[in-house]
Amino acid sequence: MHHTPLIVETREIDPVEDLLSYADPARPLAWFRRGDGIVAVGEPFAELRPSAEEGRTRAETLAALWESLAAAAEVSDPLRLPGTGLVAFGAFTFDEDSHADSVLTIPSRIRGRHGDRFWETRIRRSDDERAPGDVEPAEYGPHWAGTIGPGAQSPQGYQDAVRGALGRIADGELSKVVLARDLQGTIPASSDLRRLVRALATGYPDTWVFAVDGLIGASPETLVTVQDRTVTARVLAGTIGRGADADADTTASAHLASSTKDLDEHQYAVQSVLASLRPYTRALAASEQPFLLKLPNLFHLATDVEGELENGRSALDLVRALHPTAAVAGTPTPTAITAIRELEPFDRGRYAGPVGWVDADGNGEWAIALRCAQFTTTDDAIAVTAYAGAGIVAGSDPESELLETRVKFRPLVDALA
Repeated sequence: MHHTPLIVETREIDPVEDLLSYADPARPLAWFRRGDGIVAVGEPFAELRPSAEEGRTRAETLAALWESLAAAAEVSDPLRLPGTGLVAFGAFTFDEDSHADSVLTIPSRIRGRHGDRFWETRIRRSDDERAPGDVEPAEYGPHWAGTIGPGAQSPQGYQDAVRGALGRIADGELSKVVLARDLQGTIPASSDLRRLVRALATGYPDTWVFAVDGLIGASPETLVTVQDRTVTARVLAGTIGRGADADADTTASAHLASSTKDLDEHQYAVQSVLASLRPYTRALAASEQPFLLKLPNLFHLATDVEGELENGRSALDLVRALHPTAAVAGTPTPTAITAIRELEPFDRGRYAGPVGWVDADGNGEWAIALRCAQFTTTDDAIAVTAYAGAGIVAGSDPESELLETRVKFRPLVDALA
């Protein structure tokens, strides 16, 4: 594949009513936020699924493969917008030791939208002279519903795992660990999965909605974005629950903003992100003071980090350097990963791993795969495993944490039903 350079052509097209109608109903490849996004049309051009090599992680192998592939591509892209030119969709495992695989999928054709501009990109080998066929949208298949219930981790088992984590926190091993539970089920074999993507994109426009190699979800959490070589990342650390009324809310936010413990935890998180990004960027800076980010049920301390991508680097390098964050694993992170392996009775696969896209110039948008499910086609049905987690800290209550996972499952469970 590397001997024949890729020819990549992006051209502007007339507005498209529904981009998702061009995706493959059985294996949609899509990425959306606030109506902007990209979908793959037709068969993928290539799928890269490396096994771990000696001394290299799968993510490192993928970053190197992508770099050599992108370097040899002849890209014609007059638009230069997020998602134009040579693009690959990616989904990586949470844990390097996972039995699942990390994948970069290069579409043969992409349709995209940014604001009021629309485009189509074709990706082919230079020796492929075939003229492009017409692309037709595919009618949506009938509505379908799935049955989903407890997975490898029962509600009772989850509360026991939380108690186990609290024990480790009390012993001073860790200050936070994110524990997940799973739901499992099936949906009919011929289900049009674009319906789920559409339901999530319509219902949760402010999240990153993704479908990559059977991993479908709507994540509120950005890992890192690169556009025109400007790197941005948002650090969230230090959390307090919202108050029941306006006064309690004000008290809670004031408490968080002045809590030495939370401010210290936040500074530690900011410094660790800066340290991870520094080797790949220049002029990296963080705002002096964190700001309060208001979510429906929580306040977070937040800091935005910005820098410039070093030449010869890509978003994949940053993804590799940042993942796993304390936000999805815990603090200190290596100890938290060990605790997750011991306390969760299942392999997370790509849940809480990086998901997104990267282009030939190293630009990309990457989120953390939360509020998601993995769909796997078997002979007579499609198996579904959904995941949701909660951050366990000293004082966490097992029953409340179970309820929090229930709330986080809702977008997917509603969409599946």
